[in-house]
Amino acid sequence: MKKAVIQTGGKQYVVSEGETLEVELLTADAKANKASFEPLLVIDGDKVQVGTPTVSGVSVAAEVVEQDVQADKVTSIRYKAKKRVKTVRGHRQHHTVLKISTIA
Repeated sequence: MKKAVIQTGGKQYVVSEGETLEVELLTADAKANKASFEPLLVIDGDKVQVGTPTVSGVSVAAEVVEQDVQADKVTSIRYKAKKRVKTVRGHRQHHTVLKISTIA
């Protein structure tokens, strides 16, 4: 079973073929419904390839399942006792859902 480490949105993910993954919003390849990544590390059984910074000759292909999915709301509260200060802020991050098709 092949596994790879890819980087997108400032984060690194360990992926394998057929896996569904939720990453930061991808805008460039949204119309093509496909995304491609260069892996930082590839694991194929006992064989491990470490890239400097990426593994040459290997790419991870993924298809876009859903675009612009919102995550759960994160709220932050600022409160000061006896001062009549209370502020509540909310944020919902946008994500793209990917299905990893091949590691080749």
